[in-house]
Amino acid sequence: MSLVPRFGAGTRLFLVFATLSLLPVLALGGLLAVQYRHEVQQRGIAQGRAQAEAIARMLGETQLDGHSLRADLTAVEVSRLVEFAQNEVRTGNVTRLRLRGPDARVVFSDDGSGFGGEPDAEAAEALEGDSEAEITRLNTDRADVGPAGERVVEVYTAVRNPRTQNVIGVLEIYLPYEGIAEELVAGLHRLYLALALGLGLLYLLLAALSGWITWRLGRQAAQFQHLATHDALTDLPNRVLFADRIGEAVTAVERHGGGTAVVVIDLDRFREINDTLGHRNGDLLLSRIAERLQAGVGPGDTVARLGGDEFGLVLPGVQNQAQLTPVLGRLQEAIEEEVNLNGLPVNVEASVGAVFIPQDGDHPDVLIQHADVALYVAKRTHGGAVCYDTGQDHYNAERLALVSELRRAVQRNELTLHYQPQISQPGGEVGMLEALVRWQHPTRGLLLPDEFIPIAEQTGLIDEVTRWVLDTALAELREWRIMNPKIVVAVNISARSLQHLQLPAMVDAALARAGAQPDWLLLEITETALVTDAHRAAAVLGQLSVAGHRLSLDDFGQGYTSLSQLSELPLTELKIDKSFVLNMLQNPNDAAIVRSIIDLGHNLGMNVVAEGVEDAEVDRALLDLGCDVAQGFWFSRPLPADQVAPWLAATVHERAAARESPYEPQH
Repeated sequence: MSLVPRFGAGTRLFLVFATLSLLPVLALGGLLAVQYRHEVQQRGIAQGRAQAEAIARMLGETQLDGHSLRADLTAVEVSRLVEFAQNEVRTGNVTRLRLRGPDARVVFSDDGSGFGGEPDAEAAEALEGDSEAEITRLNTDRADVGPAGERVVEVYTAVRNPRTQNVIGVLEIYLPYEGIAEELVAGLHRLYLALALGLGLLYLLLAALSGWITWRLGRQAAQFQHLATHDALTDLPNRVLFADRIGEAVTAVERHGGGTAVVVIDLDRFREINDTLGHRNGDLLLSRIAERLQAGVGPGDTVARLGGDEFGLVLPGVQNQAQLTPVLGRLQEAIEEEVNLNGLPVNVEASVGAVFIPQDGDHPDVLIQHADVALYVAKRTHGGAVCYDTGQDHYNAERLALVSELRRAVQRNELTLHYQPQISQPGGEVGMLEALVRWQHPTRGLLLPDEFIPIAEQTGLIDEVTRWVLDTALAELREWRIMNPKIVVAVNISARSLQHLQLPAMVDAALARAGAQPDWLLLEITETALVTDAHRAAAVLGQLSVAGHRLSLDDFGQGYTSLSQLSELPLTELKIDKSFVLNMLQNPNDAAIVRSIIDLGHNLGMNVVAEGVEDAEVDRALLDLGCDVAQGFWFSRPLPADQVAPWLAATVHERAAARESPYEPQH
């Protein structure tokens, strides 16, 4: 799948955002219009109620004689009311006027309507002193006849005796609503105009804002897309985009034929330059090499930085080694040309691994894997540039499948620890348990470290495995220290992990999570780990020692470590390689090596551990030589965690007695 961004998405996003922003604007405008209409109507009702109450007071004071309207109106009262009503109707102040007695029936009507009807509910409520008002139309009451008329404000309000304030009847009055309606319409028109202008400006503002946000988001998305697919230092395509370009090349070859070369380049001695001259000069060197590689390839070729000092090339049209050789020759000459780093001339060389599409694979992961195999051969043989050969590849399909399975194994807690005790000489106390990782594979059964740790080291999974081992060993040790407060756990650190400057922080974090102290833990390293990068390994060991961690050199005696280097390392323990211990009784040379290592370790102030003790005679010989600690099948095979506590429950006296008795293996 191509990682090239598709254009037009920003425009679509703007249109969607602008359209959606119009909806709340219209909703707000409609809500304001409804609210304004409601307020105008309520104001009209309030005005009608006030006008009706004023007319009711005037009728009680000037038109009626103050007696209850239960009695018939006098001729004088009727005459006054008719004159008053006609005048009010004629001037347009009143549309219809009625008077109702204490029984809520009509006793007077300016137009003769309403007589003989049932008592009105609103009138009954008005007799209680409550004024009732609403907007309605003429002739919509049950007692009215004729078609519905104009809209009016219908009000029922009490008529009181002006002297006693007793309710003597009810005024039912209909007031013109057209003036209020005209005011409402005019007000709504003004409101709609103001809303149209205001909301139009608001919408334009929102649309402009959405356009700006869309532009910013599109720009940021493009930047993020670029960052996700390019190296931050050199701005070259990164490993992700490199794989994508390989996929495109595979598709092109399948459709049109031809071939493509995929090349992986690794700089030799870069780590030495980086550590000696500093990361700033190291970055400057990488940038210069990246520029030279770009200048040395064609416009349709891809140059990528895969991480660290590793670069990748995709060269369409290069179908075989004969076509590739001159290209690589030019590139290697460019790489080996002197680079000036802040006034200091530096030369580097490169190892190259190459594969061809389709001969060596038709999938990016497979092609990169095969190119890495060729690169590994080039570095191991100092061959400069090596093309992939299946005879070189020890990474069969089963082994490759194991990589992904191992990653899941850490997450699914399929790993487990076995522990082999170390026995102090000559007392027989258990001072330490060495944690040995196993993999309980769901289909292949229990796998030993030799079957998966090399894969973990080669793929970068070793850090996850090491972190899991530290956490698990310290958590299980906490329970055993209840039985033996002095017991310590030893954890093996791989050569690759020892090259990571973050290793001390990883160990400290594991101790913090377990609530443990540094003296709970001993870290075992191998001599081969020191050979890979002695300076970096010494720096990491120094940090670990300063933090209070005890360090053991495992498999000592294989000849990798010089005596001067050994004296400078902050070690607390030497472990004799078991190959010497196993044959020390049969081979005088091995016995001499064991004796020399014990004397050397003691002279340097270190404890000495012999591993591979499998019988009583070897155990006794090591005692005689003054070896501090012994480890091997003679004492115990590696134990699953659930068997450690019962094993520790055996008393020191029992183990000591067993050692004085005729020797029997304590498996």
